[in-house]
Amino acid sequence: MIRFLGEYEATLDTKGRFLLPAGFKKQLPEIENPRFVINRGFQKYLNLYPIQNWDLLFEDISKLNDFDPKVREFLDYFLNGATFVEPDSAGRLLIPPNLKEQAGLDKDIVLVAKIKRIEIWDSNKYKQKLFESFSEERYSNLANEVMNKNLGVGN
Repeated sequence: MIRFLGEYEATLDTKGRFLLPAGFKKQLPEIENPRFVINRGFQKYLNLYPIQNWDLLFEDISKLNDFDPKVREFLDYFLNGATFVEPDSAGRLLIPPNLKEQAGLDKDIVLVAKIKRIEIWDSNKYKQKLFESFSEERYSNLANEVMNKNLGVGN
């Protein structure tokens, strides 16, 4: 599994293509033609998965019970629009127009590491989300709750 760390700015060209920032390229294994899957996020962003990470996730979701209406609804949201993408000869990745529109991406974007995937945000929406919801107290309380609940970590 590939793990990512970092936050980088990039620019979409008129066709919806962008260069994967060098900081993320260095975190990828050295393979000639890296492949990715891009899909909708849970908010107004897109997810970019290296194919290795997508395959692991896809294996898990393929085990879900397709007879459960909630599973079908989740799969509709999660898989509809999911697309394989590969860098072109200039190293650019193309965001499909339907996904670009859904996420409200224009020109300036931010790519944010989320461990196994990269989120692609419109720069203004990302800054707005980040700064509107941030407070030191909220962050501290959230970290305490999440880490203690999920990992049993505490000071």
